[in-house]
Amino acid sequence: MGYPDTFEGFMVQSQDDWKNFKKQEFKPKKFQDRDIDVEIECCGVCGSDVHTINGGWGGAPMPLCVGHEVIGKAVKVGDKVTTVKVGDRVGVGAQVWACLECKPCKTDNENYCPNMIDTYGTPYPEEMGGVISQGGYASHIRAHEYFTFKIPDDIPSEEAAPMMCAGLTTYSPLYRAGVGPGKKVAIVGVGGLGHFAILWASAMGAEVYVLSHSPDKKEDALQLGAKEFICTENEGWNKPWALTFDFMLNTADATQHFDIATYLGTLSINGEMHHVGLPDGALPQLKAQMFVPNGCKMGGSHIGNRPEMFQMLKLASDKKLKPRIQTISISEAGCAEAVESVDKNQVRYRHTLVDFDKAFPKR
Repeated sequence: MGYPDTFEGFMVQSQDDWKNFKKQEFKPKKFQDRDIDVEIECCGVCGSDVHTINGGWGGAPMPLCVGHEVIGKAVKVGDKVTTVKVGDRVGVGAQVWACLECKPCKTDNENYCPNMIDTYGTPYPEEMGGVISQGGYASHIRAHEYFTFKIPDDIPSEEAAPMMCAGLTTYSPLYRAGVGPGKKVAIVGVGGLGHFAILWASAMGAEVYVLSHSPDKKEDALQLGAKEFICTENEGWNKPWALTFDFMLNTADATQHFDIATYLGTLSINGEMHHVGLPDGALPQLKAQMFVPNGCKMGGSHIGNRPEMFQMLKLASDKKLKPRIQTISISEAGCAEAVESVDKNQVRYRHTLVDFDKAFPKR
């Protein structure tokens, strides 16, 4: 049938065969007056994509087109859209709709709307078409204007793409924690999320320390803006850093293997260990006594809000911040290569799928 009635994407048919992508058509949500259709130029590959299609985070509706780090051109806008015009280069992240009426939405916390629609894998209400939302390994995406963001001209598309999820997911908690000059910030993990966190925290003026079990990433961490690299493989690594860090952002995808008490002990009085890395396994068992010696706390967060997205993009533009990106041409084989690379922790530090015009020549 083709656009605008159907979109085309690379879809996984089963979590038991999660690296097998097939190009096929799917039906988007009903087009409404605040919707924007985006012809996709490129799409980042997120760890969430892998956790979803391989079942690590539980069941998912199939067939499914993942991808929530989308950059492209607006090709259709609804009658009530005011923020984007046809032809604008825009991005779409991990959320495509919220009610915009509830308390979270009205306090710039639309990323916690109880009725939110994730970019992929969430059923739309019947009045919106009743279909399952589908992501950005595709010819097009349809999103509400509130979750569609104009991209600064000086940020290349392949670099802007992973900012839509990985970038925002790390920027938001740093911003909400008041990270800036005079703060000592620990970033746990140097991966897709972690390398963004180092960039942001350093650019915000904080003193940045990287905690990692991979000593071969030391030079990268320092180049990205870290003051020091602390190898957590070393016995007693934590002792010199007791009561040091005002804020710790855990981006690692292996927290189930951590000695959490060791990390908590490096926090300053009332410091926080904040989780944005979401592994398949449960956290280690915790005892309330772990939080007592320094009055520390633990928390987590989900992506970020619209104002934070624009703040992050402005920071990247103003400071000329450059994430580490490896591109792969989108195809059935390319999608498989990308998700396997992420699953095996081989990418440094983020994949972006490109060459969408070759994959979808008739759009």
